[in-house]
Amino acid sequence: MSVEDGGVPGLARPRQARWTLMLFLSTAMYGAHAPFLALCHVDGRVPFRPSSAVLLTELTKLLLCAFSLLVGWQTWPQGTPPWRHAAPFALSALLYGANNNLVIYLQRYMDPSTYQVLSNLKIGSTALLYCLCLGHRLSARQGLALLLLMAAGACYASGGFQEPVNTLPGSSSAARAHPMPLHITPLGFVLLILYCLISGLSSVYTELIMKRQRLPLALQNLFLYTFGVILNLGLYAGSGPGPGFLEGFSGWAALVVLSQAVNGLLMSAVMKHGSSITRLFIVSCSLVVNALLSAALLQLQLTAVFFLATLLIGLAVCLYYGIP
Repeated sequence: MSVEDGGVPGLARPRQARWTLMLFLSTAMYGAHAPFLALCHVDGRVPFRPSSAVLLTELTKLLLCAFSLLVGWQTWPQGTPPWRHAAPFALSALLYGANNNLVIYLQRYMDPSTYQVLSNLKIGSTALLYCLCLGHRLSARQGLALLLLMAAGACYASGGFQEPVNTLPGSSSAARAHPMPLHITPLGFVLLILYCLISGLSSVYTELIMKRQRLPLALQNLFLYTFGVILNLGLYAGSGPGPGFLEGFSGWAALVVLSQAVNGLLMSAVMKHGSSITRLFIVSCSLVVNALLSAALLQLQLTAVFFLATLLIGLAVCLYYGIP
């Protein structure tokens, strides 16, 4: 399995086992994010500022990177720190910040179900930019695998699970009989295409600079998350009145922040030693974890569509990484 395909050639078996474990952990953390966030809800809403959680996540990543360098888990470069290498990460942080805010802004112009289905177009945009910017070519099998990933994501978003039927009088059956209609405005469609392009560009650009620079991953992350903290600090300050910085935080909220921070560091390792395509497969496979945890923790019922999406993801993995 080549680096472009998401593997690390020439690794001894223990190191390959650690790589596989890292991929499984990242998949699990991605999948656990939404269920853990749902457990934070109070009276049907998130009781803390989203900008506070994002800022805390970026700050946790920064502190973990600094700690790994201080204790010697990764070697600090000899001589003067190459601060000139920090500049490219400013654009990376800006792209990620724009992408995260577009996700919230898009909800004004389409319903959540339409967003969940159409946002899978970012798989295609990432693959296209991966080929154009990094000079890699995908075989017909690999292209078909990515199309299957897009189909799996659309299937899952369209009805991977449902709320249990409540037959009690006064239940929410009336609400379910009149769900939010599917809709998307012309401006919403344009913004969605922009979101998919920025999502792909942020991933491919970060992979490019991480692989070109011969620096420890922890130092590169230090650069990236320093800009991330500065950017999100500005977004928090400009977010207007609302709950205090830590107001509304609970144990579940702390778990969300910590898991997202650790997963961000794992994904950085994937980008440096794997590829943006590997990241796509991690995100897609995390849908299975998301559904299973939602069923276990939130009492949601899995549907036949979930099993179809799981089958499509499995076929995509076999097609992309299997022996031709």
